[in-house]
Amino acid sequence: MITKDSGRQARRVWSMSTGEKLAAALVLNRPDCLAEINDTLAEAIERVGPEWLSLISEAARALEYEERAASKA
Repeated sequence: MITKDSGRQARRVWSMSTGEKLAAALVLNRPDCLAEINDTLAEAIERVGPEWLSLISEAARALEYEERAASKA
């Protein structure tokens, strides 16, 4: 599960594979996370590949929607 909680959730993200870390950083719009693993946005985009890349915008929108819904509850 990916959330924007920059503390505890960020630590959970780093127990993922490199490809999953890159995709999570892209979904979360966190270039600082990419820098921690010595990757750039361009490198991350190339490394995740076209299949995962095509899902990133949708995942980011879904995450934003869920967070807005949770804040209204």
